[in-house]
Amino acid sequence: MYRNLVSNPFSRVAQRFSAAIRRPFPAAALAAEMHPRCHPLSTALIILVLIAHSSAVTKPHIISFGKWMTVDWNAGNDSNEKPLSLKVRPLVIDNRIKEYVTGMPHEITERLFVVRRVFRVNDGLPEDATPKWQWQRGGWLLVDRITGRIAPLNLPEFDPLYSAASWYRDYVAYCGISDDGKKTYAVVAQLNRRKTVFKKGLAAVLPDDAPPDSACPAPVWQRSPTRVTFAGASSDRQTFAIRGHIVDIVDEDDED
Repeated sequence: MYRNLVSNPFSRVAQRFSAAIRRPFPAAALAAEMHPRCHPLSTALIILVLIAHSSAVTKPHIISFGKWMTVDWNAGNDSNEKPLSLKVRPLVIDNRIKEYVTGMPHEITERLFVVRRVFRVNDGLPEDATPKWQWQRGGWLLVDRITGRIAPLNLPEFDPLYSAASWYRDYVAYCGISDDGKKTYAVVAQLNRRKTVFKKGLAAVLPDDAPPDSACPAPVWQRSPTRVTFAGASSDRQTFAIRGHIVDIVDEDDED
């Protein structure tokens, strides 16, 4: 009899607890449903676990940006070159600085946005007594407002120095650079796709003294129908129609 009095009520409570932790809800609601013969200590422990679980699920993350500041950016390989000016600001999550970014964020959904990363790298040599910090541009970051998670985006052939990216919805278009620096590509990538939507070789070759963002100007997007236009360094202009992951080349006569 003792076994029936203890195991059966607790089994029913355990089933309710197992089903309840899959969704946030007030812990008091479960307490009201518990079997009257359940041990008070067991009830208190379950309520504490539920309160902690509910708080963790429902706690919102506060995401904001700090004040802009202008820093020196050594874009070239020559240390004697005059540094460029770069505006950066901190990306703050729950009152903690997580990253530094530049440019304006692009809103993808109400939950997700992307923004360009910047960071400081130590340019000091082994014999230098102290670090020599320099600001550099990085790639793009994907930020989740619900979880507060920041993830770097791996964009194929994207070069942090020479590629100028343009976003539309969850698509990004840019001119990529091959590993040896001798080839340039028109690239359109889409989030959550392992392969690019398309990658097409361009005739332009990047010179050794090329300035930042010189692979090609930032591509221009058009909606309804979705199209993107690349203007190469050699004044070549190409437009592509995007339908999901299908790409069609648009003739200049058909662009009107």
